[in-house]
Amino acid sequence: MIDMTDDDLMKRREEMYEKAKKEGKLKENPTEDHKAGLRTLQNPVRRNILKHLGEKKMSFDELKNEFNLNDIQAKLHLDMLVDTLYIGKEGDSTYVITPRGEAFLENVEPKHL
Repeated sequence: MIDMTDDDLMKRREEMYEKAKKEGKLKENPTEDHKAGLRTLQNPVRRNILKHLGEKKMSFDELKNEFNLNDIQAKLHLDMLVDTLYIGKEGDSTYVITPRGEAFLENVEPKHL
């Protein structure tokens, strides 16, 4: 994962949550937010996508090829991860891990792929 100072991490988290609020992606009910996150991360493909994005940014095509997915499968997995705020998009087709995704990897998943 990217090395950042504590201040940089806090700023990045605040920016991500403010953006999510503006876009209406944060659920009003925290229980619903947790349920959506659990549904999303129950799938091993999505967890592996998250792990890979914890190492580097990747394009739609790179992720599709890495996980042997067709366009529809890749879009489904990536949209779920974006909607639950574990990953975000930069530009048209580059995906990056968010602070929420980083926290999941740090607290739940093993440190290696």
